Amino acid sequence: MLNKLKSVFILLALVLINSNIQAQIKPGQYLDGIAAVIGDEIVLESDIEEQANYAKQQGTQVADKCEFLTSIVNNKIIIYEAKRDTLIENRAAVIKDMAQQKYNQILSQFPDEKTMLGMYKFRTGYEMRNAIEKIDSDQYYGQQKYARITEKTDVTPNEVTDFFNQFKYQLPQVKDEVILGKISIYPKLTEAHKQELIDKLNKIKKDILAGESFETQARIYSEDEGSAANGGLYKNINKGQMVKPFEAAALNLQEGEMSEPVESEFGFHLIQLVKRTGNKFDARHILLKAEPTKEEVTTAKKLLENIRQQILDGKTTFKDAAYKYSEDKSTKFNAGVMQAQDGGDKIEKLHLDPTISYQIAGLNKGDITEPFEETLNRRKAIAIVSVNDVIDAHSLDMETDYERIKEMALNKKKGEIVEKWVKQKTPNIFISIDDKYKDCHIKDGLEKK
Repeated sequence: MLNKLKSVFILLALVLINSNIQAQIKPGQYLDGIAAVIGDEIVLESDIEEQANYAKQQGTQVADKCEFLTSIVNNKIIIYEAKRDTLIENRAAVIKDMAQQKYNQILSQFPDEKTMLGMYKFRTGYEMRNAIEKIDSDQYYGQQKYARITEKTDVTPNEVTDFFNQFKYQLPQVKDEVILGKISIYPKLTEAHKQELIDKLNKIKKDILAGESFETQARIYSEDEGSAANGGLYKNINKGQMVKPFEAAALNLQEGEMSEPVESEFGFHLIQLVKRTGNKFDARHILLKAEPTKEEVTTAKKLLENIRQQILDGKTTFKDAAYKYSEDKSTKFNAGVMQAQDGGDKIEKLHLDPTISYQIAGLNKGDITEPFEETLNRRKAIAIVSVNDVIDAHSLDMETDYERIKEMALNKKKGEIVEKWVKQKTPNIFISIDDKYKDCHIKDGLEKK
């Protein structure tokens, strides 16, 4: 029964690929041999290896790869059927365009395409774009079909109780958790500091107009790690891809023309439009980051300390202060409450950012940290954290963990419904498994008779 439960959850994880469990193109990895063919879908050896490695990272005991191949094959059946489902929107064109954007973003981090392809072990850009597109396509169609199959599925309180009674000794232990609130602000640059950055960019612009290469100046002065080594170049930029001030300034230029210094949330930019084709454009830029001085940081800490004291004195609530002052969009409109990877508010202490973990060490429920420095959206920020609750490690309990148990019961039920659906579809789908997996007996009851 334990193996059955585990296989259901593996299938669920494969189908509901999200930001936390997402297949990615990784440097140094080949797309290798074919393990199985399902209709016109394929399962690669690397697919199995990656899922097994992920399971190990999550603490799951992996006896062999048969269970992973079985679940991946089932997932490919879902994807194959999803592409034939006329009620699922065909987003092939959108996915293809997004794959191109991701490709361009990766490319912008390398000096040239050849270096990038060598790092990721692809022979051509076309091959790499296809790999990215395939990952995104599988993710989209798998999620859509899974949702269609299970859209009316629910569990009753009795089913939750039965699930818990049956599996309570096999369910995972809840580790030490906390519920935290956070208010973050960015130190404000003084007008004198801003003018200093503007003057420096104007001097660089003057040198370029006098004959210096924009590309060379970007390599020397730009503080944008993503493009400086590439002469400040970003290629095939789509509308909406860059921050608004950057995009507005770039699209108001003629090809070869340079902008005046432009302020954005990241600092000040000098922008040169290289080429524009339809809704896409190439541009170079030189970024001088809005790195606050020691005095500007001190000013921000004093402001946040004042806000903290108002909360402690009962003059305002953490929720109201977060909404009014916080510049962290992920918590500002959520009463300041930080979210875990699964979208809930209970965060395992082991998964906390090391900076926050250090700041809350020794604090109790209701305590608020002193202002401290953090990195938020690649910028220096000042934050305070409220310890809203502390949950000690414990075994799952119906009284305190009902919603979590309910979610597990629902996922198990959805997984069983999907498995049943898959078995009904397999007689009409061509399925071939490589002989090296013959001992897994995956073909039994699967391959078309």
